[in-house]
Amino acid sequence: MTAQQQIDKLRDEIRQHDYAYYTLAQPTISDFDYDKLMRQVIELETRHPELKTIDSPSARVGGEAIDKFKSIEHREPMMSIDNTYNEEEFRAFDERVREKLEVDSVKYVLEPKIDGVALSIRYEEGKLIHAVTRGDGRRGDDVTHNVRTIKSIPLVLHAKKGATVLPVLEVRGEVFMTNETFLKINQQQIEQGEETYANPRNFTAGTLKQLDPKITASRNLQFRAHGFGELVGVNSDSYFELMKSFQQMGIPLPEDVKQVDGVEAAWKGIEAFKSARLTLSYATDGMVVKVDSRKQRERLGVTSKSPRWAIAFKYPAERVKTTLNDVTWQVGKNGNLTPVAELEPVFVAGTTVRRATLHNIEQIQRLDLHLKDKVMIEKAGEIIPQVVEALVEERAKKAVPVPMPTKCPSCGEKVEKDPDEPRIRCHNPACPAQLKQRLEHFAARSQMNIEGLGEKIVEQLVDAGLVKTFADLYALDREKLLELDRMGEKTADTLLAQIESSKSRSLDRLLAGIGIHHIGNTVSAQLAEAFGSLDAIGDASVEQIDEVEGIGEVIAESVHAFFHSESGRAILDSLKARGLDPKQAKRVVDESQQVLKGQTVVVTGTLEKFGRADVEAIIKELGGKSSGSVSKKTSFVVAGESAGSKADKARELGVKIVSEAEFLKLIGR
Repeated sequence: MTAQQQIDKLRDEIRQHDYAYYTLAQPTISDFDYDKLMRQVIELETRHPELKTIDSPSARVGGEAIDKFKSIEHREPMMSIDNTYNEEEFRAFDERVREKLEVDSVKYVLEPKIDGVALSIRYEEGKLIHAVTRGDGRRGDDVTHNVRTIKSIPLVLHAKKGATVLPVLEVRGEVFMTNETFLKINQQQIEQGEETYANPRNFTAGTLKQLDPKITASRNLQFRAHGFGELVGVNSDSYFELMKSFQQMGIPLPEDVKQVDGVEAAWKGIEAFKSARLTLSYATDGMVVKVDSRKQRERLGVTSKSPRWAIAFKYPAERVKTTLNDVTWQVGKNGNLTPVAELEPVFVAGTTVRRATLHNIEQIQRLDLHLKDKVMIEKAGEIIPQVVEALVEERAKKAVPVPMPTKCPSCGEKVEKDPDEPRIRCHNPACPAQLKQRLEHFAARSQMNIEGLGEKIVEQLVDAGLVKTFADLYALDREKLLELDRMGEKTADTLLAQIESSKSRSLDRLLAGIGIHHIGNTVSAQLAEAFGSLDAIGDASVEQIDEVEGIGEVIAESVHAFFHSESGRAILDSLKARGLDPKQAKRVVDESQQVLKGQTVVVTGTLEKFGRADVEAIIKELGGKSSGSVSKKTSFVVAGESAGSKADKARELGVKIVSEAEFLKLIGR
């Protein structure tokens, strides 16, 4: 068998498994065996690069990053759908439809209203051509590079059960993140002492707009179809039948899509879905009702922004009352303390809730929370429990405000409020909670990629006193390892081999792994490419670090402080002594991308799509200077949620204030 034949066979097998898993929800292979097939394809394509194609399943892992998004005009406008919130309004919609059509009853299609990001995907002769966001309804951003990484979106359509692949098919639907994936990512945020993401939809939108498709690939986005744009070669008048034919081509549909006859059956479906939606693996906030007949849709027409043949029934968010018993604080890898509300157990949106996120100290202050308060909670996007209100009128006279912590709950050392952010931090580098979190972060795939060094092993290593620093990993004794619980010889040898192998990791991954405050993978790459070695970074002044493309004032000070602190030097010296001192080639700056050159930008408040360090890195990358304070020299302020005093100062000085969305538009992202 030739290499081409082997690749074709493997690709077809993977596509069959994708169809079974994502379209039919009937897996035919284990994750392990699926990954094995994918590795075989990648290995063959690596040996024979001339055989690699853009529609190969290997595209799922993510290709090269792009510089910016280009805009594409929709062949057919992407319109929004009007909402209704009660039975009377819904029946009025049905009456308008029947009067316009002059009929007694109408066939409808009921679809879950997925709380995701709208997307239009164009196929020509069965091959994915491009994928575009809704944008303003007329034009959207080309996100094809990211969409190719979403496994539930077929790169090539295949006819199943007699279906015909259309010459042109624009399928429209929602990109979303499953509840499980979102909860897992938020748990990682909590463990690392970072703020949690507010809801899956906003996080999905940010993920879909990443310039680097590898980031998108890592977040396991999903897609479900709920409509179409331009079609060529379609004869069926029934929307329901048309969508079923899409499914036979490999395009997944939402669960619980139904065709019903008349308003009574439609209302019965809406009522039934109110509880059924809580069992789905993704967030929904309603049910969309659409006229089934395409000819009837044409007669009904559209308004300036919405079709007259569809309406979305939205369910109100369920709020329940309970008692705030206490607030506990979790310690992350950088010493950030995250508050968690400990609640009297209460049933809400399908599950019993005992704990809820409070994000940060500003949230506690904004809600004016007191211990033993009666509070209202709801699930943000039906997933994340959060406290939304304190019932002040029911508060006991001697109720005590939620106290701010003065000592670290893990090590007992004094904690301090961060002057620039709504965070409280423990600065003790020997803090046990921080050490375990830092070791897990250090060993993670995006950093040093030490396979096998997970939460349970790390906990045993720290509790047994075998590891107190990163460098201790590289001096682990095999016999001591074998004394750990459930540590066999093979496991110990594999772990030691993985640790030894990690010595060859690049400078940017080592920088990201050691957990410098404000420093993630993006900023680490900027530092590594600008300086090339640990010694060069250590010799640089704050000003020299600040001048690096992608590095802001706050980041520069944090990096300099780490490299010149006693604890920072101890970490670096001990790693060097164990043979970890990587070098990296420097990069050349592209002046044509410096759209913020000469401008000073202040970022304040909480942003939806970026952490503080990430947006400062972007400002610097585009030639601007990120400042921590507002002055007359400030070009503009990017204001997120709870902007506070910096936004007030900007208004006082007449400095321009822009939202996160306006900032992204300004920089072309």
